[in-house]
Amino acid sequence: MKSKLLFLILILSSQSYSQWGSSAIKLGHFNPSASEGGFIIGYEGGKYIDYGLNIGWSIDWFHKSYVDKKLVAQFNEFYGIAGGSVNELRAKTNLHDFPVMLTAIAKFPVSHFVNLLINGGIGAEVLIIHYRNFQDIDESELQGAFDFNWRLGLGLSFNLGRRSEIFGELTYHSSMPSWEYEIQDQNGIKRTFEREFDMSGMMARIGIRFYY
Repeated sequence: MKSKLLFLILILSSQSYSQWGSSAIKLGHFNPSASEGGFIIGYEGGKYIDYGLNIGWSIDWFHKSYVDKKLVAQFNEFYGIAGGSVNELRAKTNLHDFPVMLTAIAKFPVSHFVNLLINGGIGAEVLIIHYRNFQDIDESELQGAFDFNWRLGLGLSFNLGRRSEIFGELTYHSSMPSWEYEIQDQNGIKRTFEREFDMSGMMARIGIRFYY
């Protein structure tokens, strides 16, 4: 009789967790290979399958203005280093990065208030790029680039209450969107450059998660 009662309690407990949804806000630092590091913010929503597994989705935003040194080197190679300062202006890039992902978080209790987190995700990288017109560097143009992405990370969470926690995580993110960039110089010669944006790198973030 006791074993049947215990089994019933476990089933009800599992069902109660499976009805919980979660929302999290994350803030931190992202250091992709394509540019200097900077601030990143993200939202993550999910639903608990049981106590130890959360399945959901996430979206992040990372913004950086920088000079694309790789593009400068290509311009210098074809058009000479005498125009180096102009080529740096031509390579100025304003980048908005939006990773959109399906996510999974596994939770392992360390103590009554502390949990080890293993998280991962796959999805799509969406870049919105403002760049300088080759002929008229005072004019900017807009381009989008897309690629598959994935990430894997570790973290710790600390319970604030029954339905809230704070957490920290260290994550590796991988993606490399690109597009073919065609220009026409003063002599009417057209050249095509492949602009690759290596968005792979580490991110360190803290956040707060609510359950409902």
